Amino acid sequence: MSIGSAVLLGLVVLTLVYGVVIYNGLVQLKHNLAKAWANIDVLLKQRHDELPKLVEVCRQYKQFEQDTLARVTEARARVAQARETHDVPALGAAEQLLRSGLGQIFAVAEAYPELRANEHFMQLQSRITALENAIADRREWYNEAVNVHNVRIEQFPDLLIARPLGYSEQPLLQFSIAEKADVDLKALFGS
Repeated sequence: MSIGSAVLLGLVVLTLVYGVVIYNGLVQLKHNLAKAWANIDVLLKQRHDELPKLVEVCRQYKQFEQDTLARVTEARARVAQARETHDVPALGAAEQLLRSGLGQIFAVAEAYPELRANEHFMQLQSRITALENAIADRREWYNEAVNVHNVRIEQFPDLLIARPLGYSEQPLLQFSIAEKADVDLKALFGS
């Protein structure tokens, strides 16, 4: 074998090894993204299971605002649908509605001393608040996984392997400006 042939063979082997390394990195990113979504999904499911209990406790107080409970129930259904279809943009919009409704339930509950004193309500409120915080943490992790994935599939030479294999940009889990804004307590309490 001539030196030229050996060099050419070495370059081919190096190119193949480099291609395998890139491919394996892309596979790792895809699985990290799926894992990040699954972590959010678990928490959303847990919250989904807790919300009917909270709504039922509030319903026991006949004067409690039924519109607020109806909005939370509707938003819960939208979140569940977006979760099941893995529709990240729809999930962001549904989450905004649900979080707004939950905030309203907790704010309105302040006007019902008997409800605030209800041990079951307090436990549910605490549990849902803890789940909300955990979901926020997982959103951050998911968005970081999406960002790393999206950057990698656009970088050279990774894009040479990512595009033919069908890797595509994934959407971030984003929320509207209204959800990020401070709560208008004056409007909330009708003052």
